[in-house]
Amino acid sequence: MAKDLFGRYVWIVDTLNRYGKLTRAELNRLWKRSSRSDGEELPARTFFHYRRAIEENFNIEILCNGNGEYFINSDNSRQSRAYTNWVLDQHAMSSAVRLSPDAAAKVDVEDVPSAREFFPLAYDAVSQQCAIVFAYAGFNRARVEYDIRFLPYMLKRYKQRWYMVGIKEKSGDMRTYALDRVRDMRLTSEHFEIPAETDPRDIFANIIGVTSSKAPVKKVKIMVTPTQAKYFRALPLHGSQEEEMVSDNYSIFSYTLQLNYELVHEILSFGNNVKVLEPKELVTMVTNELRTTLDLYDSPDAIPAGEIAGRRPLQSTDNEFN
Repeated sequence: MAKDLFGRYVWIVDTLNRYGKLTRAELNRLWKRSSRSDGEELPARTFFHYRRAIEENFNIEILCNGNGEYFINSDNSRQSRAYTNWVLDQHAMSSAVRLSPDAAAKVDVEDVPSAREFFPLAYDAVSQQCAIVFAYAGFNRARVEYDIRFLPYMLKRYKQRWYMVGIKEKSGDMRTYALDRVRDMRLTSEHFEIPAETDPRDIFANIIGVTSSKAPVKKVKIMVTPTQAKYFRALPLHGSQEEEMVSDNYSIFSYTLQLNYELVHEILSFGNNVKVLEPKELVTMVTNELRTTLDLYDSPDAIPAGEIAGRRPLQSTDNEFN
């Protein structure tokens, strides 16, 4: 029964996300046509209980405007929709696995660095707007950095890792730290206020990944194979994605982005399925990286350029790898 109830909650949230705003009558018509209803109506009293359960279990609020239309209470941004979907996904997976006696034999997952040790504390710090103090073992540092005082503005997940984004008190600049590299953390009693004109999500509005950039925003165009285009339509590379041209042999997608480390390597990960058309700076960054890789294989005994320099080959204003 609980599993069926969860499916009903998900259906309501997904339907409101898809349509934006619906009256009770419109929602009821869609409900009757769904596989969840068995052709039965969704009584007003039952819908009221479902609304309350959705808010209590998923922290997703369903509001009603003056026209009698119901909608999800969010700023309707891509980030808010993504967060709502993530919350539902987590509950769906948790419910399914909990009801399966031999889940480990049926579900194969990647073994990735876990952040669950410090995620709850980091989440509390973000929610309560309290400073934290922690130790950090950065990949390009020989020693652990201790007693970092940090004002966490938000948490961000990227490629199955969780990151904290905020202000490092000592330097006063915006930093990003990976939770799986934190070695110790404690919450302080120091409260802080995020400036009214600052929205932490804006930091990532025009970038791929977690590497911040001071570069100007550019229009990026890529040409992709028909098969790769299907993947991009199903899962956009970035929220600004637009498909400008479709032909039998290729598609052209455009984006509004800053050029950074992750963008170059994201493009390279698609191999010969993707070609950068513009801007010229990005074409140069990608081709230089390809030439460096080829040089490495032409000289078998060569050490990767990043190791020689003591840093990564591609330089940016990255503050996550600090």
